[in-house]
Amino acid sequence: MNYGTLPSRFLNAIDKLPTPRAQMVRRDGRWDAISSQEFLRRVAGLSTAFVELGVKPGDRVGLFSANRPEWHTADFAITGAGGVTVPVYFNESPDRMIYILKHCGARVVFVAGHAQLQKLLAVRADLPELEQIIVADCGPDIPVECLRYETLIAGAGATDISTYRIRTSQILPSQLASLIYTSGTTGEPKGVMLTHNNFCSNVHGVGHDFEINPAKDTALSFLPLAHVYGRTVDYIYIFQGAPLAYVESVEAVGQALLEVRPTVTAAVPRVFEKIYARLVEQGSRTTGIKRVLFTWAMKIAKRATPWRTTGGLASLALKLQWKIADALVYKKIRLGTGGRLRLICSGGAPLSKDLAEFFWTVGIPIYQGYGLTETSPIVSNNYPANRIGSSGRPIEDVQVRIAEDGEILVKGPCVMQGYYKDPEATREVLTEDGWFSTGDIGYLDKDSYLYITDRKKDLIKTAAGKFVAPQPIENALKTSPYILNAMVIGDRRKFIVALIVPNPVTVAARLADQGIKFASNEEMAAHPAVRALIDAEVKRLTVHLAQYESIKRFALLPEDFTFDNGSLTFTLKLKRRVVEQHYQSVIESLYADVSEPRPILQD
Repeated sequence: MNYGTLPSRFLNAIDKLPTPRAQMVRRDGRWDAISSQEFLRRVAGLSTAFVELGVKPGDRVGLFSANRPEWHTADFAITGAGGVTVPVYFNESPDRMIYILKHCGARVVFVAGHAQLQKLLAVRADLPELEQIIVADCGPDIPVECLRYETLIAGAGATDISTYRIRTSQILPSQLASLIYTSGTTGEPKGVMLTHNNFCSNVHGVGHDFEINPAKDTALSFLPLAHVYGRTVDYIYIFQGAPLAYVESVEAVGQALLEVRPTVTAAVPRVFEKIYARLVEQGSRTTGIKRVLFTWAMKIAKRATPWRTTGGLASLALKLQWKIADALVYKKIRLGTGGRLRLICSGGAPLSKDLAEFFWTVGIPIYQGYGLTETSPIVSNNYPANRIGSSGRPIEDVQVRIAEDGEILVKGPCVMQGYYKDPEATREVLTEDGWFSTGDIGYLDKDSYLYITDRKKDLIKTAAGKFVAPQPIENALKTSPYILNAMVIGDRRKFIVALIVPNPVTVAARLADQGIKFASNEEMAAHPAVRALIDAEVKRLTVHLAQYESIKRFALLPEDFTFDNGSLTFTLKLKRRVVEQHYQSVIESLYADVSEPRPILQD
């Protein structure tokens, strides 16, 4: 089936679903709107500039920006020129930024924002193949080598738009649209090759269920567009004519919810965890009748969960109590999210069943889905027939089956073409007949709802949906003369921590100069001077990591991981789950004072 191309679907939306608020951005305390026609004019003008700079079909163009209107302008301009968009996460580490831009062979990079420009310029010397940098919203002083976006599109008009339409009509659905780099278990980024057909089939398979109404719906975009999840969901909004409001940082989401009052958005579980934690904190600070009322309403939510989430039976008394609680408490919770949300997509990491049930009970509908970068990304989705705890049913034209070892396998038009310049890695996960091995473990119930139960690989996914490869970090730590071993932890957690084994010989020698001696390894692991020494080493050896990869806390262990104590395999690889179980109390202590309340809604 021909699902079209990204620029053809963009043009179709502009022509058939024009809106004065195609894009919305907050500037100087107010939300400014960009119309459909202005959106198109900017895209066409920038696309012309790319072509004049020598961008040809198949050429890779870097896109380094936070969520803002220029991101999509550049994306449709690049793909409209036949180019391949290579997004770089706006807070990416320098080493990985260099790797991505060098590996893809980008000769042109589009940068939006002063902070992003400074990060790129800091590694400019390491990118000899980079010829042109186009900058947007970077202030009055920019390097001579940079081209200003505002100047390039200033004179764009009807001729550019006409040329853009002609050029995009020649793009084939099978052409490469994007390379999205994602870390594998070794930590080396892999360039996932996604065609126009990959993206557009996914947009088609999910979007027609959403039933976006341009006249009534407003979407909020805050998931990083460099990641495929936020990007594909935003395509759905744009192609169905919904006004799209951009939020550059998660910290600004709360304010945007109140000001924009969106009806649809997408988020990761961490966002819902923060909302719930803030709610409980606010309730705990109240006194008197307000405190009594809040506590009562939370109890009613617990009792009403079966009725509100699955349509189970409820007494008239419970229904009346829920209505009273809704009027006095739940309504205020919804108003805190703008009061109009009708569809919230959750992805990027598994969502707590209890958390989902709570939000559904108070009238905030969250629909969990599942997918990967390699599947463009959505494989299954719970909308509109929601089954809490599952990841939904496979979307249209996508097949899911479970291998003998429990691994989830996927086949369909959304499955990638392979990893860029890495045929061996491609063959490891993609069969000749198109089945992709996800690396996740799960099962399908009798109604074809997909449940994710485990991770086949060791790749850590934080609560915010960020992927972290533990082995490179562990290997870096072990280069210290004072660190014998280390294991990084953080799957479904808010941040990364580590279990570290000090080297008793070198540490003792180092601190002996200060007159410090230890009677045992236990005493060494507990000593403040040892902790200070290891803390300095951790900071020194991980300074190059992105913020979401950095080790926020660590615990020192007196005993090394060995085969004899069950921590290592025969080939001396860490048995991560065994170690985590053995040191569960230690790990929990690293998160204890920042633990957040979670709803317990089951009797």
